[in-house]
Amino acid sequence: MWLSNVTLVLPERVVEHGALRVENGLIAEICDDGSMAGSGQGIDCQGALLMPGFIDMHGDMIEVELEPRPAVDFPMEVALPHLDARLAAAGVTTAYAAVSFSRGAKLGERRSFEHTSQTIRKLHALRKSCSVDHRIHARFDITFDNAVGVLEDLISEQLVDLVSVMDHTPGQGQYRDVERYIRKIAEVEGLSEVEARQSVTTRIAQGSRPQDVILSNLRAVSDLCRKNGVALASHDDDSAEKAHLMAEIGAVISEFPVTFEAAEVAAQRGLLNAMGAPNAMRGQSYSGNLSAREAHAKGLLHILAADYHPAAMLAAVVALAEGDPNGLAGATALVSANPAQALGLMDRGRIATGLRADLVLVDRDPHARVLATLRCGELIHTTGQLKSLKQAAIAAA
Repeated sequence: MWLSNVTLVLPERVVEHGALRVENGLIAEICDDGSMAGSGQGIDCQGALLMPGFIDMHGDMIEVELEPRPAVDFPMEVALPHLDARLAAAGVTTAYAAVSFSRGAKLGERRSFEHTSQTIRKLHALRKSCSVDHRIHARFDITFDNAVGVLEDLISEQLVDLVSVMDHTPGQGQYRDVERYIRKIAEVEGLSEVEARQSVTTRIAQGSRPQDVILSNLRAVSDLCRKNGVALASHDDDSAEKAHLMAEIGAVISEFPVTFEAAEVAAQRGLLNAMGAPNAMRGQSYSGNLSAREAHAKGLLHILAADYHPAAMLAAVVALAEGDPNGLAGATALVSANPAQALGLMDRGRIATGLRADLVLVDRDPHARVLATLRCGELIHTTGQLKSLKQAAIAAA
């Protein structure tokens, strides 16, 4: 199948009037010299951008789909297909569902050991029926003393594809500004400032762990990931010391660094900095931390993740393309080639012969939108605007 009359977003450049041939789920041939322009061959894509399928290494959406309102539980059989459709419509072809284990969660609550383990097993069992390639990103609160034992069981069953370690105790990381956090708790929970301050003080006391215990947990998780070939990410690095530590224990990604200092050291140590697409799209962090656009301007942004909204990925790429040294090709790498490299997905992430035909067709309108998404050459989403592509997919089916 030829996709003709496309604007190819290749790893290093953008090519007008290109074409691409898909065969057996792979990219079999690329025409970037304009020789097929106006030939009438293949499926006319009306000049749309053809980009590699987006790889989302951190999406929190599944937890919200499973519990759309507090204490309102939806079955995985309902939640996952809905999320799957949302991801495909956003151009995501590979998605790492971020599910969390939190020490403070009560038995059976979201983010408790019991609930999250069950979520992982159910998602794993159903993902083969989905359009998108769903994978598991296990997020561990490193103050959760049983983290290593929990993780060892899940990895031994080959249920986890990425691990990130975090510490959400107020006073560090994302919540390093305690006064700001107190004001947020007061607003969200409807408390007075005195009540909110007492609540935060209690959380700090309950969450604190001796430094030697934290280091022991970190090293144990790192060893487990390394032995099983699972990528390790840090989360909310807030200082040079934290970034150095995470590099030394073998992390390959620094997720959502909250200061320039941490992002700079992480990059110097060979980690790829990942930040939220909503942050880049809006131009600011909702929690007042490091701006993804500012990090990008200083060459410190390597990966964009959906975080909590998959549609922000394309919007963020468009927003950053103008200021990227390599233009649209460079900005696109943030959601494709770079996460593929960090996660060891050598069969995807770029438009190149021999790789998987995970592709996204995007309208070139200033308000860019996904027109169609293909995974391994098969159409998994379409707006219907490219009628010849839809007809070809129906005929193939």
